[in-house]
Amino acid sequence: MVTVRGEIDAVNVDRVGDCLRRFLLGDQPLVLDITDVSHFAGAGFALLQTFDEDCRRAGVEWTLVAGGNVIEQLVAGDGDAVFPMAGSVPEAFGDLADAVVYRRRLALPLIKKTA
Repeated sequence: MVTVRGEIDAVNVDRVGDCLRRFLLGDQPLVLDITDVSHFAGAGFALLQTFDEDCRRAGVEWTLVAGGNVIEQLVAGDGDAVFPMAGSVPEAFGDLADAVVYRRRLALPLIKKTA
């Protein structure tokens, strides 16, 4: 889990982005908690878009947990979230754990037993 607090704006967006990329380790899922971000400028949205692309390229599943002031900026006109989102950190971990269990169930028939 990575937690970002304070402001995300044009002044610090590159530094925040560099920090986030350090946590893209192998195929370990990641929860990005920005519930305590007090200011989320357009640069923050661009940061999340880039981070989403980086995660896709690296094959890393991630979930965003955001506060109400940020969520309004991250929901599309049809009400769907632009990024994978959860309502809380525990919910995000539960969603990621459920995804792992689901993938394992899909893989089980592919594994053959040998005697």
